Amino acid sequence: MQNQDYDFFIQNIAKIYKEYGHKFIAIKNSQIIGAYNSFNDALTNTLIKEELGTFLIQECFPSKEDCIHSFQCNVMPSFV
Repeated sequence: MQNQDYDFFIQNIAKIYKEYGHKFIAIKNSQIIGAYNSFNDALTNTLIKEELGTFLIQECFPSKEDCIHSFQCNVMPSFV
């Protein structure tokens, strides 16, 4: 389901950005169910009504290219 939601996001990224700006968008079943100022706000508020693993939270940018991050060295994720 999240792949479908991600595809929806990518296909509509410019429209979503125009409407919501730089927000964290909660998407479920190819529908926007919330827009928040931070990832934590998006997750906390979406979990009130939705079950974990049934929705996608995506940071919104003006275009698909702006979502891509390139690193010129080895990168190790840090989980605190």
